[in-house]
Amino acid sequence: MKPARIVIVGAGFAGFHAARALSRRLRGAAEITLINPNDYFLYLPLLPQVSAGVLEPRRVSVSLTGTLPHVRLVLGEVDSVDLDARLVRWRDPEDGRGETGYERLVLAVGSVNKLLPIPGVAEHAHGFRGMPEALYLRDHMTRQIELAGTAGDPAERAARCTFVVVGAGYTGTEVAAHGKPFTDALARASAATRGGPPPRWLLLDIAPRVLPELDERLSRTADRVLRKRGVEVRTKTSVKEATHEGVLLDDGEFVATRSLIWCVGVRPDPLVADMGLSADRGRLCVDPYLTVPGHPEVFACGDAAAVPDLNRPGQVTPMTAQHAQAQGRLAGRNVAASLGHGSPRPYRHRDLGFTVDLGGAQAAADPLHVPLSGPVASAVTRGYHLAAMPGNRIRVLSDWLLDAALPRQGVQLGLVRSWSVPLDTATPELARVPGCPE
Repeated sequence: MKPARIVIVGAGFAGFHAARALSRRLRGAAEITLINPNDYFLYLPLLPQVSAGVLEPRRVSVSLTGTLPHVRLVLGEVDSVDLDARLVRWRDPEDGRGETGYERLVLAVGSVNKLLPIPGVAEHAHGFRGMPEALYLRDHMTRQIELAGTAGDPAERAARCTFVVVGAGYTGTEVAAHGKPFTDALARASAATRGGPPPRWLLLDIAPRVLPELDERLSRTADRVLRKRGVEVRTKTSVKEATHEGVLLDDGEFVATRSLIWCVGVRPDPLVADMGLSADRGRLCVDPYLTVPGHPEVFACGDAAAVPDLNRPGQVTPMTAQHAQAQGRLAGRNVAASLGHGSPRPYRHRDLGFTVDLGGAQAAADPLHVPLSGPVASAVTRGYHLAAMPGNRIRVLSDWLLDAALPRQGVQLGLVRSWSVPLDTATPELARVPGCPE
């Protein structure tokens, strides 16, 4: 008989682990196709360390072809799914078109930046969802410190040395925690800015505290570390308007800056809404076995799926990497079971706790709900990341050791321009500006 055709859309945490589970379970008994815009799995939790020069970009980019045997990789951005004809259509990086049929479909398209209707944000803010954004931010911080050194106007110098991060969740907190010492080191190394005031960092959130998802003790730990490092933490505060010259806060204060970093959260990929299926706040409704009602051949997991939380009846699982990874594994198992290999299982998650790397020897963590802080939490956090990464562990560890022993290199690479990393990542065509590096 002809092998069953399985198509997986997306290679984030959910898609990658679904493909890995299927590759191991079926071992060539099915034709597995993975469609993704890039040829790597991006380990998102370590992206702030890339932007701050702790890790090199390829350390957190794990080769898909090197780690997924028996899986065919197709480079492309899926723009439509025909459920009746069971066809997936995509556009490749050179604007070519392609399509493929399937007997089983796994939707793991992930999420994009969440936009709010705030004037000027879409034009002047930059998100933090992928490698281009991290590389751009790394260059941008370096460039602003260097330009500040040659600015004759003290007001311009202060604006270039001011960085505003909106969103004090995991990403925003880690970006500010790693960014502040990075820019401080750049300023000390520059003869023109040496001896002046250190760069100014503001972390804003409308929530009453940083890391509102975590236990209050861990939140206080992160707050204390950030403030001691010199980050101005402003809770119950947000941006009212953004311009090229700075941001107007909702309390009336205007902060002159050239750097607005948007980390307010994510929303499901727009492909989900375009499919016309039942959704819960933009996420595909699925049953506990991760199948789409009315389409038993379609599975969804990760940020794209509203998976019922069996531990909290009436609620769905949150959009976290921990859930996406576990759901991806289960999706792979259940797809294989639907083809006669094993038995299906419902999704029931055991919370392992959370970790937040605050840079250096500082972190906040609650593994198995045991609150930790300081160097112990840092060791647990980095140990967790090494265990969770599907590859490059030795390379990541070597970069951490080198960062502890040697000063970081603060140079611009010039690979990513501002217009190639639009905040609204739902419109990738904006990144295809003539003359702009891909």
